[in-house]
Amino acid sequence: QVQLVESGGGLVQAGGSLRLSCAASGTIFSINDMRWYRQAPGKQRELVASITSSGTTNYEDSVKGRFTISRDNAKNTMYLQMNSLKPEDTAVYYCNALIVPTPRASQFRYWGQGTQVTVSS
Repeated sequence: QVQLVESGGGLVQAGGSLRLSCAASGTIFSINDMRWYRQAPGKQRELVASITSSGTTNYEDSVKGRFTISRDNAKNTMYLQMNSLKPEDTAVYYCNALIVPTPRASQFRYWGQGTQVTVSS
């Protein structure tokens, strides 16, 4: 069984910073791409940033230059450093990872439970 657990969310003032973590645990052979999504109240879930196993990153336009995604493959952990936060960044942030549990298994995309980020103006 694979679990993704996010941490690091909270309440911060506009202009502040937060660092989210997503730790994968359980039966894991390899982790391919990892992603951060977010969902604000009344809105659809959107992709914020992604990172491949080799470290190639992509960002949604509104977070470019403010957010940095990274990963520590030895720890099966992904991070999202969020700087210059704005009220419109308020959302539940979810981690997502494409994981191969065992060498003979197919890859499967797993989700974390989400962590709330609230940015006050």
